[in-house]
Amino acid sequence: MQTVNIHEAKTHLSRLVENAAAGEEVIIAKAGKPVARLVSLAKPARKRQLGILAGKIVVPDDFDAPLPDAVLDSFEGR
Repeated sequence: MQTVNIHEAKTHLSRLVENAAAGEEVIIAKAGKPVARLVSLAKPARKRQLGILAGKIVVPDDFDAPLPDAVLDSFEGR
């Protein structure tokens, strides 16, 4: 981890950004007190693949049928 003051950060911003992109953490300080942290962004998540479970899950024909009264009572506090 590298600590630099604001003046040095302004002077060498491109180099500091390259270091952060390579995985190094850079702390920027003002009057010797840390005020900011320069780190690389997290890599974007993989793109989702639709239909990956096609044919592996079976949804019953009555999946949207009304629930029994006993179950409804437990939710509604009847």
